[in-house]
Amino acid sequence: MALAFFALSIFLFLNLDLDGASFSPASAASDSGPEITYGSVVKLMHERTKYRLHSHDVPYGSGSGQQSVTGFPNVDDANSYWIVRAQPGTNTKQGDSIKTGTVIRLQHMKTRKWLHSHLHASPISGNLEVSCFGGENESDTGDYWRLMIEGSGKTWKQDQRIRLHHVDTNGYLHSHDKRYQRIAGGQQEVCGVREKRADNVWLAAEGVYLPVTESK
Repeated sequence: MALAFFALSIFLFLNLDLDGASFSPASAASDSGPEITYGSVVKLMHERTKYRLHSHDVPYGSGSGQQSVTGFPNVDDANSYWIVRAQPGTNTKQGDSIKTGTVIRLQHMKTRKWLHSHLHASPISGNLEVSCFGGENESDTGDYWRLMIEGSGKTWKQDQRIRLHHVDTNGYLHSHDKRYQRIAGGQQEVCGVREKRADNVWLAAEGVYLPVTESK
């Protein structure tokens, strides 16, 4: 009930239409779950460690100094929600399906900044730094991620194995067991790496999924 109430509060906060929206907790991996559409609010779970992609209003102490992005162990944290947005200049609308190969953006729900990457070194492993950047009206190509569905799926659904490939740096969104001691004690480093590895697979887990509204 607490999660369902929080899901409702998300949509009230975003001023979105609740009609037909579906709140989905995490479930066993499947290709038959609800679709993730533009405007949906999701948590992304790192497949191997089960940590959720997370951000908070704490800057990195090195590199870009931008808002830090981590992997968070607890399921019920409000700072792990991301809104799925389209690349600017496209004709997409809220409720449209998202096909494999599509460039998307992920907006952190709490701080309104965008999941971002660049050539700065990540604090622990020295890979590509992943941060949160910008705001509602401030976004650039460093916020562009290409959705790559693993397997035979053509449109993004809950619990499908995916990779997010950063357009500018050619890095994959990645995490591992290396954890912070200071800026986010106990949380995992999230970074970008340029090779496909087992540690750059993610799944859409908990969230509020807007129904598909596009014409078939």
